[in-house]
Amino acid sequence: MAHTLPAPRTKSSLREWALNALTLLIALAIVYGAAELYVSYAVDDGMQFDLEMWRYARAIKRQSANPAIGHEHTPNTHAHLMGADVTISSQGLRDREFPMTPPPGRTRILMLGDSLTFGWGVPAERTHSKLLEQMLWQAGHDVEVINTGVGNYNTEMEVAYFLERGAKFKPHYVVLNYFINDAEPTPRDHSNFLSRNSRAFVFFASRFDAALRLVNVGQRTDWKTYYASLYEGDEGIGRVAAAVERLAAYCRQHGIRLIIANQPELRSPADYPFPQVDAMIERIAAANHLTYIPLLPAVRDLEPASLWVTRPDPHPSALAQEAFAKELFRFFDAELPRPDGRGPHSPVAKAGQ
Repeated sequence: MAHTLPAPRTKSSLREWALNALTLLIALAIVYGAAELYVSYAVDDGMQFDLEMWRYARAIKRQSANPAIGHEHTPNTHAHLMGADVTISSQGLRDREFPMTPPPGRTRILMLGDSLTFGWGVPAERTHSKLLEQMLWQAGHDVEVINTGVGNYNTEMEVAYFLERGAKFKPHYVVLNYFINDAEPTPRDHSNFLSRNSRAFVFFASRFDAALRLVNVGQRTDWKTYYASLYEGDEGIGRVAAAVERLAAYCRQHGIRLIIANQPELRSPADYPFPQVDAMIERIAAANHLTYIPLLPAVRDLEPASLWVTRPDPHPSALAQEAFAKELFRFFDAELPRPDGRGPHSPVAKAGQ
C-alpha cells in the first residue's frame, strides 16, 4: 500500500500560526499589565502584608555569603514598609552606627531576633530594643541597646549571625528573643522570576494560598496547627536546643550574660494555646543556666487586636513593643549598677556563666 506524505506546510499556514502565537502573547501581556496596574493602584496601599514583605526582600535583604546566616540586610538601604520608615546602617542594622567597642563605663546589650525584634510595622524608635534603651537611660543607667533583628530569621540563623558578626560589638549582655516559629528550618531561596519581580503574582498567589487554607487543601493548615507541628518530634526543638547551647558556651567563655526572652504569639494571649512550647524553651534555658524571661504576662490582659500591626498581621504593634520593653526593663533596672553607685560593680558581675 502506498503511503501518503503530509503536504508541506505552506507559507500562509506558517503566517497564521505565527499570528495566532503573537495574538496570544499580546493577550497575555495585556492581562499581565492590567493585573499589575490593578494591584499597584487599587490594592497596594502600603499596608498589604505580603506585598510589603516582598518589598522588604527586594529593597533591604540580600543573600549572605554564610549559608548558616542565610540572608541579611543590605547596608545603607532604605524603604518605607508597612507604614514605617526602615533605614539600614552601614553595619546592616536597623539602628544607628555603633563603635565596635562600647565606651568605658557603658553597658552594651545586644538584641538577637527576627521580624518581631526588627520591629516590623513600627518606627525604629518604637521597637522594644530602643524603648528599653530609653527607659534605662531615663532611670539613670549608662546603657546602649543594639537591635540586630532581621526578618525571617530563626534561632540557628541568629546564633550564626552573632558568632560571626554580633560578637564583634563586644556586648555585656545578649538577649535572645525567641518566637514560636524560630524552630523552623533555615529558609532557602526558592523564588522565581515572577515572585521576585511581579507584585501581581505575589498578591494573587498569596490570596490563592489563603483560599486553599480555608478548605485545608494540600495539607495547608491554620496557624495553631502549623506552630504546634513545629514541635512534633525532636527535629525542630533539637535545632533550637543545639543553637542555644552553642551560644551559651560562647557567652560563658567570654563573660557575656545571655538571657532568653520568650515572645508570645499575639492572636490569643489570654487563652494562650502554646504553654507546652513555652515549657520547652524554659527547660532549654535552665539546662544552660540562663535567665528566662517570659513576655506573655506583659500582654496577657490586653486586647489582642491592639497588639497587632494590622488586623491580618499579628506582628507586635507599638503597644506590644512597649509592653515587652517594660518587662525587660524590670529585669535590667534591677540587674545593672544603680545610678547612685549601689549594686553590682560591673555589668557582668552577676553573670555566673
